[in-house]
Amino acid sequence: MRDLGAGFHYLLKGQRWVARHGKQYGFGLIPGLITLVLYAAALVALATWGEDVVSWATPFADDWSSPWQGLFRGFLTVVLFALALLLSVVTFTAVTLLIGQPFYENLSEKVDRDVSPDGTAPESGLPLWRELWISARDSLRIVVRAALWAVLLFALGFVPVVGQTVIPVLGFFVTGFFLTEELTAVALQRRGVDLRARLTLLRSRKTLIWGFGTPLALAFVVPFVAVFLMPGAVAGATLMARELLGEESRDGEDESEGSDESDGETVSGGLGT
Repeated sequence: MRDLGAGFHYLLKGQRWVARHGKQYGFGLIPGLITLVLYAAALVALATWGEDVVSWATPFADDWSSPWQGLFRGFLTVVLFALALLLSVVTFTAVTLLIGQPFYENLSEKVDRDVSPDGTAPESGLPLWRELWISARDSLRIVVRAALWAVLLFALGFVPVVGQTVIPVLGFFVTGFFLTEELTAVALQRRGVDLRARLTLLRSRKTLIWGFGTPLALAFVVPFVAVFLMPGAVAGATLMARELLGEESRDGEDESEGSDESDGETVSGGLGT
């Protein structure tokens, strides 16, 4: 229980950090807004033509009498949209991080410098194209794992009573874990921690990870909210990654408000590399 509270505390600390560094927060919003537009367009298209897709996929129901045909296809349409919504929540972070790799990499480095006793941040030493490739490859692996869990939980959702009570709660915990993996990857990848090692590290502190990721998963159900929480989530995940690796950190709460000017210079320089 103590780790649950600690995980949630890191989520709040991340939001407070970006609130004190306005320019970093502003730049961090851009990737989320781009992803939101793309996902919204996809969901609107599914809502518009989802019924046609279901009808095409169920030709065996063409001769069913009313109201069974309508009820059956209506149910499948709702299920299809719900599954797409669940996948959008699970993949939103991965896609946003991929689109915003330079933005979030820079933000994470700034957090490291802010709280590091010597004012430095680990660097991967890899060119940007290599970092993007590793991020895309690892994100795809995580999305596949998350999709398998989503299918399993969807199937278990048909179990009476348990499917309507326990399974939705379990789904948010699973989603929270994968969200946290994607967010901590920004900081851990710079430290040379590969995907397998990251998963092992996160599993060793599951309660901490759930305390951070589960409330975030609940908030990310509304993609518009996710856009505004994303920069703070990256900052909080960076702070939590430092604890997971046993790195010493100092409290950056007393940093002056005027640091925003240097933030803007750092962002511009980081995007130019």
